[in-house]
Amino acid sequence: MTSKVTNNNAALSSPLILAIESSCDDTSAAILQGNRVLANVVANQAVHEQYGGVVPELASREHQKNIVPVVQHALKTAGVGKEELDAIAFTEGPGLMGSLLVGGSFAKTLSLALGIPLIGVDHMKAHILAHFIDEGKPMPEFPFLCLTVSGGHTQIVLIEAPLKMTVVGKTIDDAAGEAFDKAAKILNLGYPGGPVIDRLAKTGDASKFSYAIPKTDGFDFSFSGIKTSFLYQLQAEMRQNEKFIDENLNDICASYQHHIISYLLSKMEDALIHYDVKDIALAGGVSANSELRSRFDGLAEKYGIRSHVPKFEYCTDNAAMISIVGYFKFLENAFDGLSITPKARLHF
Repeated sequence: MTSKVTNNNAALSSPLILAIESSCDDTSAAILQGNRVLANVVANQAVHEQYGGVVPELASREHQKNIVPVVQHALKTAGVGKEELDAIAFTEGPGLMGSLLVGGSFAKTLSLALGIPLIGVDHMKAHILAHFIDEGKPMPEFPFLCLTVSGGHTQIVLIEAPLKMTVVGKTIDDAAGEAFDKAAKILNLGYPGGPVIDRLAKTGDASKFSYAIPKTDGFDFSFSGIKTSFLYQLQAEMRQNEKFIDENLNDICASYQHHIISYLLSKMEDALIHYDVKDIALAGGVSANSELRSRFDGLAEKYGIRSHVPKFEYCTDNAAMISIVGYFKFLENAFDGLSITPKARLHF
């Protein structure tokens, strides 16, 4: 938006919040007024592609380069002066410590300079509450269940209010997104591998190959066994035919993707049967997967309830989702002091 937004401090039910996200390898800044996005700017880091994954030291250096121009771009896009801001929200964790420190230090410095409140935000809660950004479509009604799937986390969360969440299921080892990236690395598909597997799977036979089905209690997940099963099967097939991967790549991708998604949704369905909810939501980077989005909607239809799938721009890391948590915390006067420090491991 290019038109200037005038902040009305007498109406702090619609605060003007600057948010900063720097948990991994994306530097992002957003401006929200209330729950409406005025700007959401993301700077990606291509430097990691050649290494097949994020290099923490390089990530923190890139954040240092990007954070000032990204914030300036967000303010300019929103037509907002920094003196108009009511608060600054930033990612407290979880994430890479070096990356978190860059965003957190910048946020604390600006908060002190402007004399406005500082709000630390849980990155995973932000993925969930992104569904409450005003996009002109229905929002989940409380209570609801959210399947949060990313490169570092896989969770089923019961949300009873914006700031009242309970993790009812989680991975006991690896995350679903990491399982996709690991398979892509084995197949030499580059990084990030999830989107490539999704694209190749569209023309593959999802029933061609099968993999291990983990045994976990309750609504918890485990992906280490699936990855091992995938690797051992490929090794066995390659001993018989060294061209196996090239000749079956699309079928391999389709089968592996289908298996992981079936596993995710089986646990989500178990939770859905257990909890009395009328809405389910999807969140996290893996929520951009086309098959997961489609089948998630299908699960909701099966039980006659509503499903909420995020816009693609809110699937991956972005500051708009950080700001929406800042908005809800602002309404509760849940501010933080300058002594707050980023936490690489932050739990609900």
